[in-house]
Amino acid sequence: MFRQRAFFIVFEGVEGCGKSFQSKKLFYNLKKKRIKSVLTREPGGTRSAELIRNLILKDYFKKNLNEKFDKYTDTLLYLAARNEHVKTKIIPELKKKKIVICDRFVDSTLAYQVYGKKVNLTFINNIHKFILEGLKPNLTFILKVSAKSSRERLKKRKSKNRYDNFSQNFYSKAQKSFLNIAKNKKNYFILDSSRNDSHLEDKIKSIVYRRLKIR
Repeated sequence: MFRQRAFFIVFEGVEGCGKSFQSKKLFYNLKKKRIKSVLTREPGGTRSAELIRNLILKDYFKKNLNEKFDKYTDTLLYLAARNEHVKTKIIPELKKKKIVICDRFVDSTLAYQVYGKKVNLTFINNIHKFILEGLKPNLTFILKVSAKSSRERLKKRKSKNRYDNFSQNFYSKAQKSFLNIAKNKKNYFILDSSRNDSHLEDKIKSIVYRRLKIR
């Protein structure tokens, strides 16, 4: 018998891996069971954090101009959005004993900013000490996708941001980073999402239900 309690679930992976789709599927499956859950995302999740998201993810510089945010400015914007999200949504909802499902979290910062853009890890860790206050996901799903499936899904997207237009080499490196982060960690599950079908949905549901003792 399920007993409502706080539980933090995160979906991670590169663009086109299907994490947004699967996080929504899990949310709806929990809703069918009448389990109090919240679906959110990063960057974003709150009104103020969504404003920062719009600034970061839009192609805010004209293609014929070379001006871009410095990588540390870019990272600080992500961390500012996370601070708003954690303080005003994630922690308050967990205190209400809800299950919080988040599309991206800390591991995306490590994969993209640290491993991808070579931002100093200590710099990020020091800020996270104040932002997170010890908050960690109870369960993280890393969705591993083939280059072909990722490309096909990105082509179908009606609205794109700058992270949807990176080279395949960048996505390959980012995916390797996610896999390295998850290595030998008991609360991480690496799942192949190249097909992103009902089998994957059922696998995720099975893992979550087992952890939460949901029948």
